[in-house]
Formats: sequence, structure tokens, C-alpha cells
Amino acid sequence: MPCWINGLPAEHLSVRDRGLAYGDGLFETITVRHGRARLLDRHLQRLIRGCQQLLIPIDEQQLRQEVSAYIALVADAVVKLIITRGEGQRGYALPQPQRPLRILTSSPLPAHPAANAEQGVSLFPCATRLAEQPLLAGIKHLNRLEQVLARAEWQDARYAEGLVRDCSGRVIEGVFSNLFMVRDGRLLTPDLSRCGIAGVMRAEIIDRAERLGLVASVRDIGYDELLTADELFICNSLYGIWPVRELAGHVWPVGKLTRTLQVNLQDILGD
Repeated sequence: MPCWINGLPAEHLSVRDRGLAYGDGLFETITVRHGRARLLDRHLQRLIRGCQQLLIPIDEQQLRQEVSAYIALVADAVVKLIITRGEGQRGYALPQPQRPLRILTSSPLPAHPAANAEQGVSLFPCATRLAEQPLLAGIKHLNRLEQVLARAEWQDARYAEGLVRDCSGRVIEGVFSNLFMVRDGRLLTPDLSRCGIAGVMRAEIIDRAERLGLVASVRDIGYDELLTADELFICNSLYGIWPVRELAGHVWPVGKLTRTLQVNLQDILGD
């Protein structure tokens, strides 16, 4: 499937594009299975919210039409939607007028081991810390160097993901996932108002947990508290839920609540 830029097949970007120069933009990674885009509304809502935060003008109706048309041509793939502020001259001042770019690309679906969801995964405790910046917290902006450095910390294939904290030591998320813990039958997930990405699968799980009558809380979680959890799991829109089996020598079983949520998500994750 070719790349689209502003709704037309294209393969080249200007070297003056601010997405390249400054990471001035946002992106979404959308799973498409059998022609159906998973959690598409949540992805687009987060992207539009991010455009508002970054002051990037976007035509929501045009964006939705373009994405739907592209997805209609893809059977099974990962579709990446990128918005940049477009071209600009040297310097940080916003270009006038702004001419944002809408970029759509696709790649094959990843082949995650079934054991990750069934038996659980080990997390690597990353030393890289996330900087606190409330203006960028929650959105999926193009500046991902913290994640690049965190992912570079391990090469051992027995680690499926890494755990990252902020500069104050609070637990935030995985390198490419969100994190939940279960304690005394309650579901807890870190507050992401200072840093981190508010994942679409995270939002879906919080909504579904509440519909199941579960208590789901969003708040600060310290590392020591995390280690006292009854269950741990990570989530992502590409794979759903993976139970966490081990972190820094601490071991957890695959818990009942984790399994309940995995089963509940099968309507959107199932083949």
C-alpha cells in the first residue's frame, strides 16, 4: 500500500518539514484486521485533542474521510497516521500560514508470541526517566527520544517490554504500553497528567472495567507500591493485554481480574 500525503499517493517530504526539524507533530498507530480499524474513534479523538494542544489547525471531517478511505484499501496491517505542522523556515516561530501534512503509511501486522498473552511477560526496569511536561502529557507527539533511549537499554529477548518512571521515581508506563496493577480487587493505573501517553487501549479498559462493576482508579503509583501488587498487566492497542509475570526478581501469577479483562476485550481483539 503506497504512502498518502494529504490524501494523495506520495513518497517524499520537504527537508523543511517541522516534523523532521523539531518533531513538531503527532502520530497514531492503528491496527486494521480484516478491513476493520481497531478503536479508530479513540485514536482520532486523541489525535485531534493533540492538535488542539499543539495549536495545529486540522479539518476533522477531512481527516476522518481520508483515514477511512485509506483503511478501506488495507485488509490486515498497521496503519500509521502522522500529522506534522508542515514546512517552515529556520526558527521555532509558527509558520504563517500553517499548512499541516497528513501522512498515512501501512506496514505488516507484528507477530507477537501467543505466550505473551497466555503466560505473561517479563519487564526490564529502565533507568531512563521521563521528563515532566504537562503541556505534552497524554498526547502521542513525535518527540520519542526518551522511548528510543529506554528501549536501547536491553537486548535480551526474554524481556518483552520495559518499565519507565518519571524523574520523581513515580511509575508511569511501559516503553510502548500502559500499565495497570490490581490490589485488593481494585484496578489502578498511573496518573499521566505530567508525562506519558494516555493510550487508547488504556481508556478502553478503564471504561470496560467500570461497566463490569470494577473499581478503576487513576493516581500516582510509587515503585515500591507497584511491587506489592496482586496482579500486573500492560496493554497496547496492537496486542491488547499482556500479564506481567516478572519485574526485577519480583514474580506475579496471571490473575483472575487480568483474565476477566482479556476475555472481555475479545470482541475487538478476536480474529
